[in-house]
Amino acid sequence: MSEQAYNDKVVRQFSIITVLWGIVGMLVGVIIAAQLAWPALNFDVSFLTFSRLRPLHTNAVIFAFGGSALFATSYYVVQRTCQVPLFAPKLAAFTFWGWTLVIVLAAVTLPLGFTQSKEYAELIWPIDILITVVWVAYGIVFFGTIVKRKVSHIYVANWFFAAYIITIAVLHIVNNLAVPVSLTESYPVFSGAVDAMSQWWYGHNAVGFFLTAAFLGMMYYFIPKQANRPVYSYRLSVVHFWALISIYMWAGPHHLHYTALPDWAQSLGMVFSLILLAPSWGGMINGIMTLSGAWHKLRSDPILKFMIVSLSFYGMSTFEGPMMSIKTVNALSHYTDWTIGHVHSGALGWVAFIVIGSLYALIPKLYGKTEMYSTSMINTHFWLATIGVLLYIAAMWIAGVMQGLMWRAVNDDGTLTYTFIESIKATYPYYVVRFLGGLMFLGGMFLMAWNVMKTIKDVEPAVVTIKTPAVAAQGA
Repeated sequence: MSEQAYNDKVVRQFSIITVLWGIVGMLVGVIIAAQLAWPALNFDVSFLTFSRLRPLHTNAVIFAFGGSALFATSYYVVQRTCQVPLFAPKLAAFTFWGWTLVIVLAAVTLPLGFTQSKEYAELIWPIDILITVVWVAYGIVFFGTIVKRKVSHIYVANWFFAAYIITIAVLHIVNNLAVPVSLTESYPVFSGAVDAMSQWWYGHNAVGFFLTAAFLGMMYYFIPKQANRPVYSYRLSVVHFWALISIYMWAGPHHLHYTALPDWAQSLGMVFSLILLAPSWGGMINGIMTLSGAWHKLRSDPILKFMIVSLSFYGMSTFEGPMMSIKTVNALSHYTDWTIGHVHSGALGWVAFIVIGSLYALIPKLYGKTEMYSTSMINTHFWLATIGVLLYIAAMWIAGVMQGLMWRAVNDDGTLTYTFIESIKATYPYYVVRFLGGLMFLGGMFLMAWNVMKTIKDVEPAVVTIKTPAVAAQGA
């Protein structure tokens, strides 16, 4: 049979730009963290204010950094596990340039104040249409590759990637249904509590599918590969998949406790959030136990350290989320910085760590090398990132619980014990600690960029041929 080569050009493009967007997104995060501690840092310039930069930060970290990493890894994994090159290579190339254009347009419009004012869906309607076009192209490439696969088995990582591609398409279209009134303005078709419900159905499942299910696809491929061991329980991975995607979709109302949303809907969201703990921890245990018998590698392999710590944060944040969805706990945590700590334990501890570990494993292979330029630099990056995350989330946990207790404290006569500004003043030291933690994490990203640059410098990209259509092993 004639040999074909994997289409790794688009994988290389997405991999390298992921590192760039990681630096950009986290740099903006550090800037706005500094503004909370030292407000004068907005310099009285409208496009440098917290309100303009904050959506830029969230979009850059989630969709630019995280999204580019998912394009890179899903394209890499689906080719290897199906043992065919990507379907429609020109369409695959379009997804890179189209997604990059979306990110550049976001970076221009959000600081200028063009927004829909929807959490994680701020981009104006023309950009939303471009996202839809790119996403449809992505789906065609991914599912087309699976259709023409040379093996009958569909590896579990591809199930997670497939679920995220389909679900994000539905979420994006429904939540962004709007009537345009100009090039930059539109009115949503939903209103009031219905609009809030559709927004947090989208918002929570952007977390559930974009930031969880998709990265579990990454986990199920790269951890077995890096540990050189099969998945601990393939049966558990299948149960994990079906349980997770069946339950996650209905947990969104827990974002709207004590609001105009009907009480039964709030309670239903809480119940589904609590049930969600079981499949989440099943997946975490499956990933950690994959390293059973390979624990000695953790001492010498900093890439595995990134991966095992990412699973630890995944387990922690998927315990914390259901706990915070309980109404009595939410009465304390809602609107406080505890929520910020929770979000970043998932976004930095789980998502960023699994991305960083996967890229360190992936990039040398894309350029025909056995390892990164400097293993000791990866180890330094690991400790910088770990200490940075711990400083960040510990500061926000303490600040959040303190804020919740201060806001609900009342005197004997029923008046509030503390003014709101007193709670802000009390939070100040924790904002400084958060800034320092974010600065350390950003420093690690710069270290990664240097390591990647030295690894790929003066090196020809590797061409990997597909020699035999053998059956893919579980840890393939």
